[in-house]
Amino acid sequence: MNSHSAPLVCAMPMAAPPALLSLDVTRLRLQDGGQAQALSETQVLASEVPVALVFNGISHAVMMGTPLDAEDFALGFALTEGIVDSAADCYGIEVRPVAAEAAGLPAGMDGLEVQLDIASRCFARLKDRRRSMSGRTGCGVCGVESFAALDLSFDPLPPRDWIAAVDAATVSTAIAALPPLQVLNAQAGAIHAAGWARLDGQLTDVLEDVGRHNALDKLVGRLARAGRLGEPGFVVLSSRGSHELVRKCAKVGISALATISAPTAMGVQMAELTGLRFWGLCRPPRAVLYAPGRG
Repeated sequence: MNSHSAPLVCAMPMAAPPALLSLDVTRLRLQDGGQAQALSETQVLASEVPVALVFNGISHAVMMGTPLDAEDFALGFALTEGIVDSAADCYGIEVRPVAAEAAGLPAGMDGLEVQLDIASRCFARLKDRRRSMSGRTGCGVCGVESFAALDLSFDPLPPRDWIAAVDAATVSTAIAALPPLQVLNAQAGAIHAAGWARLDGQLTDVLEDVGRHNALDKLVGRLARAGRLGEPGFVVLSSRGSHELVRKCAKVGISALATISAPTAMGVQMAELTGLRFWGLCRPPRAVLYAPGRG
């Protein structure tokens, strides 16, 4: 096994990196006349750590994220990236803290390694795809080798007889309920959230991460581990509606998505192609329906 494939294992047990860090800073406030008044204070900041995803002993990707809910994140990533077809294809998940020194990173930049044991057929498929996916990132498709490697085509989502229930009132209810449940963001800011809403707009699950795509993967993993991915409902996100987020939802059969910020044009195109119901610029009492979905 070469150095790029070997799992990173700590020599001694260590604690996982914290999700939040406190930092002493100096805030400058301009006074009348242009004089600056210096104020010392402590700020809480969001952690952003490397998370290595290792499938059957082979390192596949290193993502930067918040070091919480790593099992949910790893399974969600495996599902939304098509590495496994269902939660049943993942036989086990183990999370290990990795010291910065062991990872070859600067001091203080500890990370996590998540090892997944997946079905042999899924692993064989992953090995076939590794070359074309070598340049993929969580929030883009930078560096893939060809247009064909962009993976932007999907089978259409099946019709949902409940899709019209994801209307402006329901979406607004869910979006309005999201901020009070963003526990980490309330302390540090700079943290996105992905929530799962029922057809009455009530949120049942909220996962947070510094990366919007990571937050969505965590939510998908949480639902999959509970056997709830197929239930009626929709995703709400504290972010823009980029193509990557639409792609991830469509990949696992999620048929409706609502985002606080505006979508991208490609995000709307992908929603139309896949039959995903897509709300954006959801700022209660307003919301914009960009794609109606397939009912």
